[in-house]
Amino acid sequence: MKKHIKNNVYWVGKVDWELQTFHGEELTTHHGSTYNSYLILEEKTVLVDTVWKPFAAEFINNLAQEIDLKKIDYIVANHGEVDHSGALPELMKLIPDTPIYCTANAVKSLKGMYHEDWNFKVVKTGDKLDTGNGKQLVFVEMPMLHWPDSMAAYLTGDNILFSNDAFGQHYATDKLYNDLVDQCDLFKEAMKYYANILTPFSGVLKRKLQEISALGLPIDMIATSHGVIWRNDPLQIVEKYAEWADAYQENQITIVYDTMWNGTRVLAENIARGIQLADPDVTVKLHNLPKSDPNDVITEVFKSKLVVVGSPTINNGILHSVAGFAHLLKELKFKNKKAAAFGCYGWSGESIKILSELLQNAGFEVIDAGFRSQWNPDPARQQEAVEFGKRIARA
Repeated sequence: MKKHIKNNVYWVGKVDWELQTFHGEELTTHHGSTYNSYLILEEKTVLVDTVWKPFAAEFINNLAQEIDLKKIDYIVANHGEVDHSGALPELMKLIPDTPIYCTANAVKSLKGMYHEDWNFKVVKTGDKLDTGNGKQLVFVEMPMLHWPDSMAAYLTGDNILFSNDAFGQHYATDKLYNDLVDQCDLFKEAMKYYANILTPFSGVLKRKLQEISALGLPIDMIATSHGVIWRNDPLQIVEKYAEWADAYQENQITIVYDTMWNGTRVLAENIARGIQLADPDVTVKLHNLPKSDPNDVITEVFKSKLVVVGSPTINNGILHSVAGFAHLLKELKFKNKKAAAFGCYGWSGESIKILSELLQNAGFEVIDAGFRSQWNPDPARQQEAVEFGKRIARA
């Protein structure tokens, strides 16, 4: 069932209450998600994006109850990823000649996904599509936000920015708008989305935000592809993105670790105590990696000025949970963050050196040679861990 957005614009998407992971098993979605598709009913009928493939039949059936599918004049594909384009193959069987407006790279991704040569119309920034009644869709390429094929579309007259993945959240809700949902949940999910998906592209994003601002377009609504539509002070999320893109950090230190026989856990807790003694105002968070949601931990790293990573030595190396997390840190290309390493060992003790090198390779400034403890830390060694915490807090 379509939901009215503004004037002749309607939401025709799908709320996925049960979604628990996204991008395969790579990203957790504790609040589900939505796949937002939009219908513009001016003199021309325009469909903006579709939904994820598992909901294709439901989507097309619902859409057919609202309009004659053969009266769809144009389809806008802002991004080729299957959570947005998944219903296209079934839809195009019914209306095979309908033009699809997208970027040149989206032609590549859509052909690569579905192996179909539909009626593609390539657009670039500044190109316009007349919808009738004096309104136009203006296209804005947004490469690497978060795929090379991404773009946004702006509807003049109604001043709606169809932003696709930018400014979204994985957040299932039937309320549709930002001012109708829990604000803590909303911004927590918005930050998690940014931290885990868009952080590597922060430099690109800063330039793109400046480019959009320079266009001088009045924006009354930002209609995303996931989560809520920003209608109440819609530019607040643009301002948040500008803040998050600028090597974001809070007064927080996050400690992440794995442990074999609890020695490294004991070190982590004493390091945290030392940090708090040295700086009572700093927020300290501890995460045992195998017992924590990695995407939530990444969000805490995103908020942190210092990350302290711990692993015992095993087989002259580190635990695979910590190695995988270090790889994820490198992929996300965090900026302006410091790091230090710690861990227990029994015989050879290489974990600190390995961790420090991994953190440095991931772009962190390693501020200390690290702290290692042979065997299970006794009270004296635990106190030294406290002193290590004090030292890195002051650094």
